[in-house]
Order: sequence, then C-alpha cells, then structure tokens
Amino acid sequence: MQNIITTEKLNLYYGTFQALIDVTFNVEQNKITALIGPSGCGKSTLLRVFNRMNDLIEGVKVTGSVKVNGEEILNNSVDLIDLRKKVGMVFQRPNPFPLSIYENVVYGLRIHGEKNRRVLDEAAEKSLAAVLLFDDLKDKLSQNALGLSLEQQQRLCIARLLAVVPDVLLMDEPCSALDPLATMRIEELMIELKKQYTIVIVTHNMQQAARISDECGFMLLGELVEFADTKKIFTAPGDKRTEDYITGRFG
Repeated sequence: MQNIITTEKLNLYYGTFQALIDVTFNVEQNKITALIGPSGCGKSTLLRVFNRMNDLIEGVKVTGSVKVNGEEILNNSVDLIDLRKKVGMVFQRPNPFPLSIYENVVYGLRIHGEKNRRVLDEAAEKSLAAVLLFDDLKDKLSQNALGLSLEQQQRLCIARLLAVVPDVLLMDEPCSALDPLATMRIEELMIELKKQYTIVIVTHNMQQAARISDECGFMLLGELVEFADTKKIFTAPGDKRTEDYITGRFG
C-alpha cells in the first residue's frame, strides 16, 4: 500500500513551547488513520501540519520533513492554495458559508477559476451524491445552507472538499457537535469515502477510533507514543502509556 503522507523527525514550536516532538510515521492510501490522546497532546496541531494551517499562527516554527505524495510540503516554495486543494479539512463544528447549498459546494472550484456552468453542476451533483445528500436536496440547492441540520451541514462541508477532488481528507473531531445517530451516519460515510480518499481523523472518542480506523496513533505531550494497526493498539498496545490511556487510567 502506498504512503500518501510521510513525516520524519517533525518538530513544531509555538514560540518557545514545543508542541510536536520528533514525530515520524506514515499515512497509507485509502485508509482511515486515527490520532487519539488527551486534550492538548498535539493531535490537532499534527493534523494542521498536513495542510500548513499552523502557518496562520504567529511564532510557529516547524523542522523536519513532511511529504505528501512524495513532495516536501514544508518548503517556502510550496503553493499553499494547491496544497489545501489536495489536502482538505473538516472541522469540529460544521462551517458552511452563508450562501446557497449549491454555492457552498462549488465554492472551491470557483476560487480555482472554474466558470463553466456544466462543470459546476456536475461537480455539485457528484459531490452531494458522494455524501448522500443529493436525493434529499436536489430541489433545494438554491436554499441557504445555514438552514440545514447539523449533520447535513457537516456532510455539506465534506461535499465542498470533494468538489475540488482532494487526495486527503483531514477531519478534526468531525462528530463532536453531532448526536449519536448523526455520528453513526457520518462514520458510515467515512468508511464509504475511504474507497476513494485517504482520511486522517483526530478524535477524543476512542470507541470511534476503534470502530472506523485502520491504523491508530496515540499521542501524549507532543510525542507520538505508539502508531500501529488499530486492532493492535486497542488489544495489545506495545507501550504502557498507551495501555493506561486506553484502559482509562488517565486522560
């Protein structure tokens, strides 16, 4: 299986505080990779390295190597708009734009200069169908996206990413604002999407990581303590700190 993301000796500092310490691991194609660990351990920081969202924070310094599809993304010469097209991100709370459902989905394509209405229409239908929204919303595409339920809004945000045909979907606690039923449906959607995409998810919910991920990394105080097949992490962890976290002794 091909590695889509590779990090080597990745360190990240917010000013003098070191938030990531020598993180080295690989994310494989068409798998769901979960990052778990207590709050403040560096999970979301690591996720945001993959599309350089940390660049927006003042005083951030990154060393080491991060490759996406074999290409080093920490170089100053990297086109960030292009990188964020390849590596899209879904946040904790759905963040649809205050526009129509249609305009939300084609937003990224318009930014990249697409004006052909047929291309936009096809992308909107395909992306909404991929997140199982098209049948429900095909007659409501001109309605404001803010009128959708939270679950539909989160699906719409995923559709907005899919429209620009990314390689990787980053998901930062994508179900934390959703009820259990909506969470289950988004999890089912993610399992379906991994046939075509590579997914990296940060989750506080260990059961969720155990249910949907193929590989799992446990983080603690900026360190990737252990990274392995999810089954192994949850049944036979190699590090006592992982075991203590999973069995609820701390965190």
